[in-house]
Amino acid sequence: MIKVLCVSDEIDSLVYSENIKERYGDISFVLGAGDLPLRYYGFIVSSLNKPLYFVFGNHNLKHLSDFIKDGTENEFATGYSFLTKNYYGSTYIGSTLVRDKKTGLLLMGLGGSYTYNNGKNQYSDSQMYRKILGHIPKLIYYRIRYHRWIDIVVTHAPPFGIHDKEDRCHRGFKAFLWLMRVFKPAYLVHGHVHLLDLNEKREGLYHETRVVNVFKSHVLEIDR
Repeated sequence: MIKVLCVSDEIDSLVYSENIKERYGDISFVLGAGDLPLRYYGFIVSSLNKPLYFVFGNHNLKHLSDFIKDGTENEFATGYSFLTKNYYGSTYIGSTLVRDKKTGLLLMGLGGSYTYNNGKNQYSDSQMYRKILGHIPKLIYYRIRYHRWIDIVVTHAPPFGIHDKEDRCHRGFKAFLWLMRVFKPAYLVHGHVHLLDLNEKREGLYHETRVVNVFKSHVLEIDR
């Protein structure tokens, strides 16, 4: 069993705690689905000594320009661990594919939200489609090398019609539906939509993909 700690949107007192190692010491790595300060990721990494892979959302964008300038990913940013640049030991995967070395799981990151006020890290559906299409060469490589396309897609926004809301800000991407139909990831984890009611549903199923809202924190238990 592989355990993955996922965090998003709000700092969770159960994670940001002196007891973090007792609660989450058995996880393999951490996924950050956006809208969190990098110092929070740094606390998690330094406390658990486990890899953390993250995307940006539509808030907490202070360091976004270090990775994306004028809408274009920095050439050195993709899949790079910013230990030497004081990025708190976390690895930005906002527009790339990486393989976690310990578990062998294949990860894809697609950050940002649906465009609603022309702010930073906001995209139309056509722009998100283009971002996904740009990954096809590496997806093909993964398919040949590892006999599958991708295991976990990490996004900030949800897919269209799954956990999203009617307002433009919290609308999901239709591009993610196409991604799940074609490349069949086991999981798509997202944040952005706050779960204010503890009885609200976190998980849904779309074709072969489990879609999980990881608002605040959630532990994925993945059968090898």
